[in-house]
Amino acid sequence: MEARQQRGLELAATRTIKKRECGFWAVPSQFGTGAYQVNFENEIPTCSCPDFETRQLKCKHIFAVTYVMKREENIDGSTTVTETVTIKAETRKTYAQNWPAYNAAQTSEQDRFQELLRDLCAGIEQPVCQRRGRPSLPLSDAVFSAAFKVYSTVSGRRFMSDLRGSHERGFISHVPHYNSIFNYLEDETLTPILKSLIVQTSMPLKAVEVDFAVDSSGFTTSRFHRWYDHKYGRVRQKHEWVKVHLMCGVKTHIVTAVEIEGKDAGDAKFLPPMLETTARNFKVAEVSADKGYGSLKNTDAVFAVGATPFIAFKNNTSGMVGGKFQEMFHYFMYRRQEFLQHYHKRSNVESTFSMMKRKFGDSIRSKTDIAMTNETLCKVLCHNLVVLIHEMQELGIEATFWKN
Repeated sequence: MEARQQRGLELAATRTIKKRECGFWAVPSQFGTGAYQVNFENEIPTCSCPDFETRQLKCKHIFAVTYVMKREENIDGSTTVTETVTIKAETRKTYAQNWPAYNAAQTSEQDRFQELLRDLCAGIEQPVCQRRGRPSLPLSDAVFSAAFKVYSTVSGRRFMSDLRGSHERGFISHVPHYNSIFNYLEDETLTPILKSLIVQTSMPLKAVEVDFAVDSSGFTTSRFHRWYDHKYGRVRQKHEWVKVHLMCGVKTHIVTAVEIEGKDAGDAKFLPPMLETTARNFKVAEVSADKGYGSLKNTDAVFAVGATPFIAFKNNTSGMVGGKFQEMFHYFMYRRQEFLQHYHKRSNVESTFSMMKRKFGDSIRSKTDIAMTNETLCKVLCHNLVVLIHEMQELGIEATFWKN
């Protein structure tokens, strides 16, 4: 029995294959979602799958329908197919938790967080003050206070007790008013500083991470978008949200690059700048992403940094464009199982967003666009510092910033 007959028999045994009213048979995909249409009305059976369109020979879906038709020939329900198939159950690989390291990281996390944040903010250059009057708060203290406030997940007023404790321990030189923290989050010059701090927090793990994943997710805000629904004659509303694009390592979930733009912006255009930022500090071997990032430009960008793109293809992709895109499409079509093993590393970026939202909340308290962007970047920065704290216990590394 050839390989396609074997897989067709597996499909017939493990999937529900039904005949539609239009005469076509719907055969579910073996490795993904959706179904292919098999037509037995003509003299030669046809299938809508890429394998049949390429070879014009019987594919596994046609074999699957053939076995189902043979089964339905017997009124008593007996099966005429005598071949047997041995399906090996895949053992899911599990990883034991290093409980001593985990407990040590958890019990000392808040202390280590403030220490790392203090060392990180020490590298921020204080801008020259051009105005008269009362001197402004040091920028390092402002960034420390804003990030620590986001880490605490409490309101600005209740956070002041924690901030006074940080001042007593020498982490900041001044205790700002809680309104001052909010005012600094409104400053657009803080956005590139926070992005640079995120990059700095990822660099201690540059020897660990070589495979990366990309995706986007949203954080809800306290603002609402309202419109009048003419169909139902009433006003409807929904939350505004901030869309975050990030690239992370698949081993430790450290974020290496982040971009925030309009909530309706497409995903594909953000991969090249995030990849460029990551490639400056990391040796990139693989990049995994969903079909929203699939394009000829993104494929070439990944190959340009010496990495392999494992980006899902859309259903209407033909691959007949030449170059590296066509090469990866053929890889996907003829070595699909191997391709998917690399592609499914993409699920780690989902875990990264989940970690961030569970620990620091999935909503933003700020009201203006600039403040919402900066608050979201503070969440990403806090996530990276927490990851570093755990990896310091797990791997025994030291986190040193601003080496260059």
